[in-house]
Amino acid sequence: MLLASAVAAAQTGPYREISLSQLRDKIRGGWAGQMIGVSFGAPTEFRYRGRINEAELPKWTPERVRNALNQDDLYVDMTFARVLDDKGLDADTEDFAAMFRASQYNLWHANLAARRNLRRGIPAHLCGHPRYNAHANDIDFQIEADFIGLMAPGLFQSANRIAWHAGRLMNHGDGIYGGMFISGMYAAAFFENDPRRIVETGLACIPRRSPYGMLIADVLAWHKRYPQDWRKVWRLIEKKWDKDDPCPAGALTPFNIDAKLNGAYVALGLLYGAGDFGRSIEIATRAGQDSDCNPASVGGILGVVLGYERIPEEWKAGIPAIADEKFRYTDYSFNGIVESTLKRALNLIERAGGRREGEKLLVRLEQPAEPELEIWNYGNVARRIAVSDKQWSFRGPWRSEKEQRIAGERGAEALVSFKGTGAILVGPYLPEGGKADVYLDGELAATVDVCSEEKGAKSNEAVWHAYGLKAGKHTLRLVVRGEPYGDRKGTEVALQGLVVLR
Repeated sequence: MLLASAVAAAQTGPYREISLSQLRDKIRGGWAGQMIGVSFGAPTEFRYRGRINEAELPKWTPERVRNALNQDDLYVDMTFARVLDDKGLDADTEDFAAMFRASQYNLWHANLAARRNLRRGIPAHLCGHPRYNAHANDIDFQIEADFIGLMAPGLFQSANRIAWHAGRLMNHGDGIYGGMFISGMYAAAFFENDPRRIVETGLACIPRRSPYGMLIADVLAWHKRYPQDWRKVWRLIEKKWDKDDPCPAGALTPFNIDAKLNGAYVALGLLYGAGDFGRSIEIATRAGQDSDCNPASVGGILGVVLGYERIPEEWKAGIPAIADEKFRYTDYSFNGIVESTLKRALNLIERAGGRREGEKLLVRLEQPAEPELEIWNYGNVARRIAVSDKQWSFRGPWRSEKEQRIAGERGAEALVSFKGTGAILVGPYLPEGGKADVYLDGELAATVDVCSEEKGAKSNEAVWHAYGLKAGKHTLRLVVRGEPYGDRKGTEVALQGLVVLR
């Protein structure tokens, strides 16, 4: 696929001047802002789901920023940056996939599904597609796209091209647009200090007709109507948009890791924080759901606006003490990632038609342009059928354990019927999980495994899923193969239920 903006790559605007020291300071501020935001919001991550956090927030102290060294928001972000450092600006999805396939850190949701897909032979460019990834609209690429915006001052089309290659690995449609929206706001923040203009520019980098684009347009309209009342706008977001999340952990539950909903909370923090660093990350945190990732994005964008030197001392005081310590799973320290990003930014500026004149940089601005529109119709989440429901029947030695049914003996069967156009078979991934065959309406649909490849079990995952089925009644049958995955020894498969879409 080609970006629509790739066709319009020559659409560049006037030159903008920025000094080398200013560029470094803003990049430094962006990485610092991420570290502060994620550490500030970490204690409340997913503790407030579908409700505003009105509790007293944990007091900020300088040493709390050390938490950022172990945050996936940063170390996954940085390992993607490493691909560009190693492969250059033309790195493609396969290059990002090689890094991801070999990674050893824990992952969740779309990222986890993508890495599993890679290791099971799915082509890299399909690993984020809804056909193979039940989490295609989740927040994953959105929270790791900061590295793109931080190297693309005013270079919106260049940022989108990189995002298209990297985001394709774990997301699709709105999931990729989330990364484009965030990186577009970073790119804008180098030359713009009005939060509303920054959000508007981020919106201009994604398709207006996408659900993500429509939600951000709503937030901007509601901000104009209720300029002093972020809680009112939060409630409007909830009423219209917090629904039909197909993520198996979130379907018909208060939990929502959807990219666009959490992206709306980022916009909320920027718009109603009005440039105040502390106020902005507080609002993004109080909005709930992914309340460390969202203030991380807000803090990073405002960190670029302010530059490191202008971030209030109370927030950044703990960074110098850890500035040369490496982030977990990376070769980068804070100081190291700043210099790495600066080098990539200089290369991208030159590639886009800009130039360096001593300590002065002339950036040839690019006009934001909408990428290709991708929309996948998942259907509406209709119901969850727990394994305890009488619609399920089990044959063979299944046992009940913590709202799960578990079996490892060859031939054990689980059967359920449903009416709908899609279904997600939900269960945990187990460290020694085995294999099973899934039959849909009597035909073999897939052979799956529930091996987590990580130390612990992962609950509420997609064991198997299918969308776009013919409307009507369907029968799903899972048959345990009694076989381990790869070189593992376990054969057990566990089920928690079925999510039905219509």
